[in-house]
Amino acid sequence: MSDTELARKSLTELSALLRAKALSSVELVEIFLKRIQKIDPSLHSYITVCADEALRSARQADEARTSGAPNGLLHGIPVAIKDQMHMQGVRTTAGSFLDSFPSEDSTVVARLKSAGAIILGKLNLSEFAFGGNIGHPFGTPRNPWDTNHQPGHSSSGSGIAVAASLCTAAIGEDTGGSIRIPAAWCGITGLRPTWGRVSRYGIQPISWSMDQAGPMARSVEDCAQVFQAISGHDLKDPSTSHYPVLPFTPKPDLRGIRIGIIKESLDNDLVHSEVRAAVEKAANVMEEIGATVSDISLPILEKAGVVSAAITDADGAFVHRHWLRNRSSEYDSVTRRRLLAGSLMPSQLLQKAQRFRVLIRRQIILAFQNVDILLSPTQPTAAAKLETTSGLDSKDAVLQKFAGPRGATAPFNLSAVPAISIPCGFTSAGLPIGLQLASRPFDELTLFQTGHSYQQHTSWHNRHPSL
Repeated sequence: MSDTELARKSLTELSALLRAKALSSVELVEIFLKRIQKIDPSLHSYITVCADEALRSARQADEARTSGAPNGLLHGIPVAIKDQMHMQGVRTTAGSFLDSFPSEDSTVVARLKSAGAIILGKLNLSEFAFGGNIGHPFGTPRNPWDTNHQPGHSSSGSGIAVAASLCTAAIGEDTGGSIRIPAAWCGITGLRPTWGRVSRYGIQPISWSMDQAGPMARSVEDCAQVFQAISGHDLKDPSTSHYPVLPFTPKPDLRGIRIGIIKESLDNDLVHSEVRAAVEKAANVMEEIGATVSDISLPILEKAGVVSAAITDADGAFVHRHWLRNRSSEYDSVTRRRLLAGSLMPSQLLQKAQRFRVLIRRQIILAFQNVDILLSPTQPTAAAKLETTSGLDSKDAVLQKFAGPRGATAPFNLSAVPAISIPCGFTSAGLPIGLQLASRPFDELTLFQTGHSYQQHTSWHNRHPSL
């Protein structure tokens, strides 16, 4: 088996090879480090590569396996983390001027290590994870399917690294779509868990009421394994839930699962015809394997993009208030504009956004009385071309920006329910298309079972970019 074939193996497959001692963790880490060195200079997915530490951890993993010591859920698996998360002794940049060397791990990193994962490095991202900035101090992240296109904001490096087989799985962070958008545009699987499922301790914040870290990997099954390792209550983060995290158990078919296609997510002018066709075909596949599929109307969701941006930018302005006052010139122009707008937002406008949020959540929660899964495109189009200017020169341009990328994902971060993006096709130009599934709060298991069953009957998640 070639190095490329091994690097492209799923987490589940690599775990089996490691357990059977058909492969060592040192060999696997060396394969990934060589790929990063060869491929990443043109993609810019990594900010920091922790080669020495990764090899040291790999040797320890191999020794533990040989000695018969208990192995964790991710034992010997090479992963990477968004550079928004603290790792002891390793620089955190947040994709900007932050230059911190933390003295302890974030809870997510600590749990990855406890599960036996080997951390290859820290991944590129939009500035301070806001999304949309033009300048990238550590190189412009590029989509591995077409380097002239965007990989998605803001967990861009996480999406690229998984798609390009530069790690087996990655951790992203999603405030308004920052896991799901890169997952869709890079052709991988990405979960935004229920708010409060994964600790935010040691993660550079944006919006206290919507930030949530989550796994990004090749398949739903891989995401489920990483989610199991990082989720659960954390005494260091009082917002984390005590609700039990159920282990992933596959479902052979979708009998008994009721799926509602959000009518408004497909019936609007922003949705590209190829995206619409791919999503409809995916719904048909789910129906063929037992799901009950019907249309559902949620008209208030068209407001979600603007509402999410208003809350995020106001929360972010509070987080950045000191830097904005003393270091404003160091921000990218797009980030600075959003933070200044958030700082100047009238209280009446923020109140209106918060009330709309309650209405959006209520409509989504009520929808789950009739369906188990809400289905929609993750994004109305495939990956856009790389931007060299913000392109926001009118009110209509701003509204279209919010209604497009942010509007497709925002309903579910506003309502604090879990949502996953899974590959469901490609455009005629060879760019991936993502399918978004959402479920009730704390019901990640139904998302995993539905997505996994779909992936057992399709092969979109097994495709790889030619690099």
